[in-house]
Amino acid sequence: MTTTASPPVPAAGVRHGRRAVTAAMCACVLVAQSLVAAMNLAIPKITASALHPSHTQMLWIVDIYVLVFAGLLIPAGALGDRFGRKGTLLTGLGAFGAGTLLCALAPALPVLMAGRALSGAGAALLVPATMSVLLHASPPDRRAGAVAAWSTAMGAGGLAGNAGGGLLVQYLPWQGLFLGYVPLALALFVWVARSAPRVPTQTAALDLPGSALLALGAGTLLFGIIEGPDRGWLSAPVAGAFALALVLLAVFVRHGLRAAHPILDPRLFRLPRLRAGSVGIAVAFFGMFALFYVNGQFLQYVKGYSPVQTGAAIVPLAVGMMVCTKFGVHGAERLGEARTAGAGLVLIGTGLLLLSTADAHTSYLRYLVFLLVLSAGAGLAMPTLSHAIVASVPASRSGMGSGLQGAARELGAALGIAVTGTALSTRLAPVAGHGTAAATAFTEATALGYRIAAGVVLVASVAVVTGLRTRIRSGTPARA
Repeated sequence: MTTTASPPVPAAGVRHGRRAVTAAMCACVLVAQSLVAAMNLAIPKITASALHPSHTQMLWIVDIYVLVFAGLLIPAGALGDRFGRKGTLLTGLGAFGAGTLLCALAPALPVLMAGRALSGAGAALLVPATMSVLLHASPPDRRAGAVAAWSTAMGAGGLAGNAGGGLLVQYLPWQGLFLGYVPLALALFVWVARSAPRVPTQTAALDLPGSALLALGAGTLLFGIIEGPDRGWLSAPVAGAFALALVLLAVFVRHGLRAAHPILDPRLFRLPRLRAGSVGIAVAFFGMFALFYVNGQFLQYVKGYSPVQTGAAIVPLAVGMMVCTKFGVHGAERLGEARTAGAGLVLIGTGLLLLSTADAHTSYLRYLVFLLVLSAGAGLAMPTLSHAIVASVPASRSGMGSGLQGAARELGAALGIAVTGTALSTRLAPVAGHGTAAATAFTEATALGYRIAAGVVLVASVAVVTGLRTRIRSGTPARA
């Protein structure tokens, strides 16, 4: 491991410098995550545009960003460990901005998808680097709070995307949504270059074969889920995709057990708290992004809201999330991680079940109560689960640890979008147009998607609580 030292900070400016770094890192992850939700508000305009994407193509446009984001997070964490977190962060911001610009200028669907993929790669580079820089800049007694702030910013990114995206989509063509992210990426690039410290590099293997196996396994799994309604669940391409995903992920595990320096050592998952935290983060974001994908379309198609009204309607989620995040941090200290995270996941599942009862006649006040139940659960669960993962990984592998929780987060989000989008495609296929019949079909499809997501969250919460209750044993099975 190299011994590159970060520049000393004057004693009088330590607190100000730490706050500036925390704010910059939180802003980066918020912007990267917000693009996932903001995209959902543009679906009606893109669908009606000259590109004319089908339901399945639209689902790919939405999900390819999250898929690339998830698939590259762990190797991106190792890249930052080896070549420097600040440089990796700046590279990620550059790729993110270039990808959004390519999307705005896209003349055809393949170019739009390529831009979305490039943006996702940029997000994958910057997110684990932000966590590493943040942990380096925070003293030990402040790290739990810093992780909580980072987790809140990640969760609030969806809300910011809904609010900001609603404004852009209301008054601009769909290309304006992506153009709006270009100056944001440039501003963050300058801010990070000036405020972020350089973090000592670590010896880390890039493990290209393992990275490729992980990305391909996740990609083929999503291909099967997304293409199932159009091609048929028992068709050769879909059944083959599911079988290939199992094979690739099995080979990935075998590779990790045999490689001298795997990108992700499967032995890490022998740690109950890390395993439970990873599953918990994945299912929490599965539920949250099932909501984000469906909510914008439901409010516009069924309730008749404008894009601005749609974006504003979900903003109160931020209040519940931010308020309950503080209770989540204190609750984990007083009541334990298992109770706090378990209560949070149950509230997320309950919120989704309540939302499944909404229809065209549901008042906004009632709808808001349903949203706040879900947001309270997210505020309780996410910081607790994030800290469980980070605290379980050796300090020398902090980049890999943050990459792991980010990958769990984004894979959960990608699956939430894919599963809910597939439910919509299945139920909406026989119905065309935007009349009463289409609105009724959309409401029924939304309810089905929410109930599936709620079931996944509630069932997984049992495994998460069990894992977090396991006492920490000395030593670690992972190779540091």
